[in-house]
Parts: sequence; C-alpha cells; structure tokens
Amino acid sequence: MFPPRCLVAGTLVVVLTIVPALASAAEPAAAGRIKLASGKVFVVRANAVVPAVAGQVLFEADTLRTGPDGRVGITLNDDTRVSLGPGSEARLDQFVYAPAEGRLGLVLKIVHGFVAYVSGRIAKLSPDAVKLETPNAIVGVRGTTLALRVDAQ
Repeated sequence: MFPPRCLVAGTLVVVLTIVPALASAAEPAAAGRIKLASGKVFVVRANAVVPAVAGQVLFEADTLRTGPDGRVGITLNDDTRVSLGPGSEARLDQFVYAPAEGRLGLVLKIVHGFVAYVSGRIAKLSPDAVKLETPNAIVGVRGTTLALRVDAQ
C-alpha cells in the first residue's frame, strides 16, 4: 500500500501533464491579421469591443466594425484580402485553411457597408468553399476581385 503522500504526488503529476495539453487544444487558431486601420475601427470578439490596430490577430467569429471615418484592411492566412470602408460591418463566420487535410472554408457575412474582396488560395483550391453572405444574397466566389455595397436593413 502506498503512503498518502505518494498518491497525492502521483495525482499531481498526472494533472500537471494533462492540463497544459487541454489548454493548448482549446486555443483558437488565428485566421489572419489586420494590415491597416484608420479612423474608428473596432473588433468585436465574444461580446467585447476593442479598437482595431495594424498587426492585430483575427479569429473565426470576429466582427469588424468601422465608424463614419473608419477603414480597415485585413489579410487572411490563405492570402484572401478584405477591406471595409466607412460605416461598415462584417463578421468572419467561418475560416478553415488546412489544405493538407483537405479542409477549406471561408464564410464572410457582410452586415452593411462597403466591402472589397480579393480571393486567396481557398477560392483557387475549392471555389465552392467560399461564400460572401449579405442580408439578401449569398455570393459564390470563383477566384475573383469584387466590391459590394450592402445597405443597412
């Protein structure tokens, strides 16, 4: 029979080796970065609103909002580029870029405002995996550059 101190120490070793593995598995992967931000630009993440700055990492489910003088440009990990003009809002609903595993997907929901889009590698590898959603339409992308204006509802 083990003395109680050995049992506690053994349990502690098991807990210490499992907890870091669980913590790293729960961290979301970055989807891209803000390349430029001017005027009032915000990132909404998990109900927190923070000012956007160049170099800031973006994640799946982040929302970008620009004020009346705001502009923001982002580059996603597959080299997709998205720019928002003044008074705009867009949410990165899905971003999966794991070509080695055959997992690709991009869904950008444009709530309102002006958005310019330049497709990246996801659109080239799997055009059906890219969708730009607006309140009234879904745009399928086939490797292109486009600009959209979505009026607020």
